[in-house]
Amino acid sequence: MKISFDKEQFSTRHIGPDEEQIKEMLKVSGAESISQLIEETIPEGIRLEKPLDLPNPLSEVDYISHIKETASKNKVFKSYIGMGYYDTILPHVILRNVMENPGWYTAYTPYQAEIAQGRLEALINFQTMVSDLTGMELANASLLDEGTAAAEAASMLYGRRKGKKRKSANTLFIADSIHPQTLSVLKNRMEPLDITLRVGKPEEADVTDPDLFAMILQYPDTFGSVKDYTSLIDAAHENDVYVTVAADLMALTLLTPPGEMGADVVVGSTQRFGIPMGYGGPHAAYFATREKFKRQIPGRIIGITQDSEGNVAYRMA
Repeated sequence: MKISFDKEQFSTRHIGPDEEQIKEMLKVSGAESISQLIEETIPEGIRLEKPLDLPNPLSEVDYISHIKETASKNKVFKSYIGMGYYDTILPHVILRNVMENPGWYTAYTPYQAEIAQGRLEALINFQTMVSDLTGMELANASLLDEGTAAAEAASMLYGRRKGKKRKSANTLFIADSIHPQTLSVLKNRMEPLDITLRVGKPEEADVTDPDLFAMILQYPDTFGSVKDYTSLIDAAHENDVYVTVAADLMALTLLTPPGEMGADVVVGSTQRFGIPMGYGGPHAAYFATREKFKRQIPGRIIGITQDSEGNVAYRMA
C-alpha cells in the first residue's frame, strides 16, 4: 500500500487552526470574531492599547550574527571558585564524534526513550564509565547536580536503615569539608524528612552513636585534600552505618575509587568532563551504588536486552 504524504495537511495539524476551524470555534463560543472573544474574556485593564513595538524579523543567518555580537560583549574572567566548578576543555575529537555526531543527537525523540536507541546507548556508556571510575556495581543515567544527588543518597539510605539499633536512627553525619552548595541542599532536603544533620570533621565522627544512620564524605574535599577513608568506612559498617562519598569523577582517573574503600554510594558532578560552567550549572550528576540497592536507586537505569529477533537492544529500567 502506498502512503501519500500531504505536506499542506501535515503543516496545518501543527500550526494552529485554519479559517474553517476558527469559524467553528467562534460559533461554539458565541462570538462574532476573535477580537470580540478577546474583549469579552480578557479584562481591558491588562490589554495593550496598541500593537507591540517589535523590531523587524531576522533571517537565521542574521540572527546568528546578532547573538554572536551580543555574546561578544560578555566579560570573561578566570574562575577561582573551585568547590566542584572548574573551567574545562572539550577535545575536538569528542566534539566531532559525539556532540556533533547525528548518530547520537538525532536519536528519534529524546522523551520517548523506549525507541531512542542511540540516546540509550549514549546513556549506558555514561553508566559504564561511572561504574568503572567509582568502583561501584551499578550506576544510573544521571541526576540533576551533585547537591541533589547527595540528598537522594541520604534519602535512599534513610529508607534502608538496618539492624535493630539503627531502626529508628535519624541522624546524618556530614563532613565539614563538603562543598558548601551540597551542604545547603542537604539542609533543605533533610528538613521535611525530620533527619538531623551533624556537621563535623570526619575523623571525629562517632560511628557508635545509635542515632546515626549514614555519613557523607567529600573526596577530594572542598579544600583539595585527599584522604583515605577505608578505615573510617570499615568502622562505620561494623556499626551498621552507611557511607556516601561525594567524589570528583575526573580525579578518580588517578585516585583510589571510593568503591574500593567500601563506600555504599558515590555521587558527584560530571562538569569536569568538558562541560562549560554555564554560570553555575546545574551539571549532570552521577549516582553509583551497590547491586543490593538497585530497587531503591533514584533516576533512570539503562540496560541491555534482546529484541524479538535476537538483536541487541537498549531499554530503560
